[in-house]
Amino acid sequence: MYNLTCDVAIIGGGPAGLSAAVAAKKESGGRVLVIERDESIGGILQQCIHPGFGLTYFKEELTGPEYAGRFADEAKELGVEFLLNSMVLEMDEKSGTVTCVNREYGMTAITAKSIILAMGCRERTRANIMIPGSRPAGVYTAGSAQRLVNRQNEMVGKKVVILGSGDIGMIMARRMTLEGAKVLAVIELMDYLAGLTRNKVQCLDDFEIPLYLSHTITKIEGYQRVKGVYFAKVDENKKPIQETEQYIECDTILLSVGLIPENELTRKALIDISSITNGPKVNQYMQTSSENVFACGNVVHVNDLVDNVSTESIKAGKFAAQYAMNTLPKEEKAVENIAGENVRYLCPQSISVSPESEKVSLYFRVLHPDQNVKIIARDGDKVLASKKRIRVNPGEMEEITFNTGYISGSSVTVEVVKEGQES
Repeated sequence: MYNLTCDVAIIGGGPAGLSAAVAAKKESGGRVLVIERDESIGGILQQCIHPGFGLTYFKEELTGPEYAGRFADEAKELGVEFLLNSMVLEMDEKSGTVTCVNREYGMTAITAKSIILAMGCRERTRANIMIPGSRPAGVYTAGSAQRLVNRQNEMVGKKVVILGSGDIGMIMARRMTLEGAKVLAVIELMDYLAGLTRNKVQCLDDFEIPLYLSHTITKIEGYQRVKGVYFAKVDENKKPIQETEQYIECDTILLSVGLIPENELTRKALIDISSITNGPKVNQYMQTSSENVFACGNVVHVNDLVDNVSTESIKAGKFAAQYAMNTLPKEEKAVENIAGENVRYLCPQSISVSPESEKVSLYFRVLHPDQNVKIIARDGDKVLASKKRIRVNPGEMEEITFNTGYISGSSVTVEVVKEGQES
């Protein structure tokens, strides 16, 4: 077996892994190694050729490859090392060993002082959502269709229906239209948009693509190739209302029905997993229940903006490097973060309070849309921070920031309430 040692080992060379690698190298100057299963770094951004990235982080509009390229170039300049074509098989967090199979070296064991999980996420498939009907060709996840069109120059269909209003689905609605296909409908189960409002405006409204909220596909028709779909309005229990059923003739269906964090390695290592996000539970240092293992990006919770992924991953890289150098702040007590009214989950799930006060940002999604609200973080009856929002939507991430020096209790609760109704 081929053996390597490093200070920080990062599993995944996408936007999260690259951001973490840059931060880890800047913090410690030690040996930082990125393990990537693909033949090149950049992850999903390699196929995202549309603009819209970097608006908050770089303050300019970039394509996906341009955004990834900035971090890749900086990582290479700093001396970050890359082990490509390497599939990680297991992780022994107790010994700090990552075992992978590499095209050049075969079985390879990497021993590190700290490990960062940055494996990203995968799309839900037809099997995950159990759509009735036959099993013809022409059913793709939106991401796989994006890869075929943008990286392999293969057109996936001419008459398209998209199930789900996730960001990739809406972006592919625009992409397919620009390639000459006819996008006949975007069908969304919920009564609100699953993705960013800006993508609805730029990708659906601008191209007059109809969006059907509170609808779902009830049956796929076709034997060798998709011939059409039946879809219907759903009631308050998400059950199709049969008398509203309609038929659309099409040859392609794209599924944009949610993402699943890639946490098989995490579960195998018995690291604590959130039942809401399906990602590892972390504190503000992005440190998991195994103290030498950190996590960042979509493997922790699915983000809507890659800029947010970079911000979180830079924290993971910085503090993983500090752990490797034995300079990570010492914990005095752990504080639990609790999701209050109209809050689905909080990330990080806990705060490690140290003698030195620091600013902490909690990220979350709301359970349902609302307008004219106030976001409040409380320590018991004490308000740690609050801010007003004109509107909130489950498809868009929210955050609130406060100082750990103000925490006196054992938990912090974040709630989203109507302005004027806060207690």
